[in-house]
Amino acid sequence: MKRLKYRFWAIVAMTMLPLGSLASETAMPLVKPGVEVLREHGFAELKGKRIALITNPTGVDYELKSTIDILNEAPKVTLCAIFAPEHGARGDVAAGQSVATYTDKATGVKVWSLYGKTRRPTPEMLEGVDAVVYDIQDIGCRSYTFISTMGLAMEECARHGKEFVVLDRPNPLGGNKVEGGGVDPDCISFVSQFDIPYIYGLTPGELAQMLVGEGLIKSSKPLKLTVVPMEGWQRSMLYGQTGLPWVLPSPHIPVASTALFYPASGIAGELDYLSIGVGYTLPFRTYAAPWIDGRKLAQRLKSLNLPGFEFRPVSYKPYYGFAKGENLQGVEFYVTDYEAAELSLLQFYVMQELAAMYPAHKASAGAVSGRFGMFDKVTGSKRIRQAFFKRHRVEDILDLWNAGRDGFIQKKEKYHLYK
Repeated sequence: MKRLKYRFWAIVAMTMLPLGSLASETAMPLVKPGVEVLREHGFAELKGKRIALITNPTGVDYELKSTIDILNEAPKVTLCAIFAPEHGARGDVAAGQSVATYTDKATGVKVWSLYGKTRRPTPEMLEGVDAVVYDIQDIGCRSYTFISTMGLAMEECARHGKEFVVLDRPNPLGGNKVEGGGVDPDCISFVSQFDIPYIYGLTPGELAQMLVGEGLIKSSKPLKLTVVPMEGWQRSMLYGQTGLPWVLPSPHIPVASTALFYPASGIAGELDYLSIGVGYTLPFRTYAAPWIDGRKLAQRLKSLNLPGFEFRPVSYKPYYGFAKGENLQGVEFYVTDYEAAELSLLQFYVMQELAAMYPAHKASAGAVSGRFGMFDKVTGSKRIRQAFFKRHRVEDILDLWNAGRDGFIQKKEKYHLYK
């Protein structure tokens, strides 16, 4: 057991290396992302086509050259439009801020916003386009909005007879872990756009195939979908094992290891009654508040013997956001056995223990009721909150949270591109 834990810590350490550190130690990455495979194919999949590109700063090759520039320079390929998701095509727009339509200075190509008045390409944007290409590094969690952007663009391409091309990239959570149930119809939103589990265990290309194959794309017309697969990726891989440099997909996912922590705290963070480390140097890695005794909370969480986790007391002052400048106490959590850890349920165990310790500050307190709507959208069901808030006990939501998971695991295998 100690040897297995040591190996996992080594993997986590690799994911936390600064940008380029891992790359500098290997002559070539173990994994080639879709954009590199496309280039090696001489851009055959796009030759003679006018294309629009959905991307952000994570769309890069091994040497960190942007896919925007790669496709702009590609022979017999015409880059005629760029579609910008949240944070912008070049990553120069703050989180949650609308993206404007503008001209990319490096290429002279028009950049259309998919994070403003519309979150799907309009007929005007698609005019003269033969194919829409998607190249974004995701983090493998349903509430992260880039897969919503991908799916909505797929719907519009189907409606308007445009090909959709995915340049595939790794899932930082690997291709095997699946957690959480699906999404109820009344909770479909940009943070839960499709009825899939909270952690879904697919690459963007695999997910795109599943959205088409399972009829999750709303269009009466068929979609021509092309996936340019990676080379070298395996389902058991976490990002640090790929040899690829990490480019932050959003400001609070600075290193690849943050993708492991996001699904373990992001839901609780929606209630805005705890600091989850956003605004400090540990985004998504803490549970803290002015009213918490960190030592006692750590002891209670340790006593639960939750597989795959360790905890330590922590104190800090957030630099911005929730409880800015206040003295907070709580816990920092560590993932010690990734396969055993149920990431998404951890935050519910934390809320359970806090409700027992501090009844006046339990998650259902009226002070945070204004956040219940977003909490429901992220979890994918009002029923999760309603069941949990009755007693603040995890056991009351286990069946709801895991509903449909086993069926999804079997279903998704049809769309696997990698072993």
